[in-house]
Amino acid sequence: MKNLEKVTEIEDLRRVAERKVPRMFYDYVDSGSWTETTYRNNESDFDRIKLRQRVLVNMDNRSLATTMIGESVKMPVAIAPTGFTGMMWADGEIKAAQAAETFGVPFSLSTMSICSIEDIATHTSKPFWFQLYVMRDQAFMANLIRRAKEANCSALILTADLQVLGQRHKDIKNGLSAPPKPTLTNILNLMTKPEWCLNMLGTKRRTFGNIVGHAKDVADLSSLSAWTAEQFDPALSWDDVARIKDMWGGKLIIKGIMEPEDAILAARSGADALVVSNHGGRQLDGALSSISALADIVQAVHAENSNIEVWLDSGIRSGQDVLKAISLGAKGTMIGRAFLYGLGAYGEDGVRRALEIIYKECDISMAFCGHTDINNVTDNILVKGTYENLKTNHP
Repeated sequence: MKNLEKVTEIEDLRRVAERKVPRMFYDYVDSGSWTETTYRNNESDFDRIKLRQRVLVNMDNRSLATTMIGESVKMPVAIAPTGFTGMMWADGEIKAAQAAETFGVPFSLSTMSICSIEDIATHTSKPFWFQLYVMRDQAFMANLIRRAKEANCSALILTADLQVLGQRHKDIKNGLSAPPKPTLTNILNLMTKPEWCLNMLGTKRRTFGNIVGHAKDVADLSSLSAWTAEQFDPALSWDDVARIKDMWGGKLIIKGIMEPEDAILAARSGADALVVSNHGGRQLDGALSSISALADIVQAVHAENSNIEVWLDSGIRSGQDVLKAISLGAKGTMIGRAFLYGLGAYGEDGVRRALEIIYKECDISMAFCGHTDINNVTDNILVKGTYENLKTNHP
């Protein structure tokens, strides 16, 4: 394990990842759709929320331990499902899953991962979560769900906000693909990333492991691009959620909820958790930040008297962000870019360091706010007037 004590914030990891990771894959992670307004607001709106400092409170015996959908977690954070993860670092999904397991938080695997469901099951001992994109090919969908069951996945995450793909300018300009195409621009960029190239030479996992060899008519890379371009299902509806829930038969998480009306429908669908998420600002540019949408969704779910858990994703870069989300009613959070920066910088050690940073920031900030148990934190730790009008207080 590398000594990363001087890496003290997620921004440190981002800067190292930017140096080490090929441009197209770094840009894939560190970008949003269109003008990237929502992508930026996901972070800046957290900064607008201010904390109340309390003093002379017994701060011994602090705990961030809690549960997410009944699973014990060291802190209310899970690794979010992210595509192309194995292009940030060789065997990236395996490395991230192992770091999450060692640390004590859940790991989620994306449909669009480089390492397959079976890869993660082989290299970990704790059940993980699998994220499902709904495709037109229903036989492929059924097979994905079957494979997730056989891998002993303990929850299925249904991503609801990718029926159509948002336009991300950098991905188009970079010609994003896995593996990168041998263009002159790519070759010149790869020549400046020797550690990444050396690591990639040591693995055979360089394309989408859940798809190639499993989907009909996708036997190699030449057929993959055309297949993925036409497979996301724009007709996805709440009726499909019921059908998928029945097929899965286990715990279900719906990711991509941004409006109270949809939160109510998610609660009525029988899902175990919903994730307030705008896909990291990568889908609808101009949408609310996730943290500004959270409170109204929590209120709507409570009005339904539903037991569905509300989590938050998009914009979390620190333990203070986690604490603020919990104070506004989230039961848990998910991190994407924060762990990806760590992965791109230092592999498994980097993911572990990202989790350590977030844990320490959340723990110390909770203590300064006068609490010792994350399960007792409410909005009384926040300064009034700094969070109630997040939807309208942009300059």
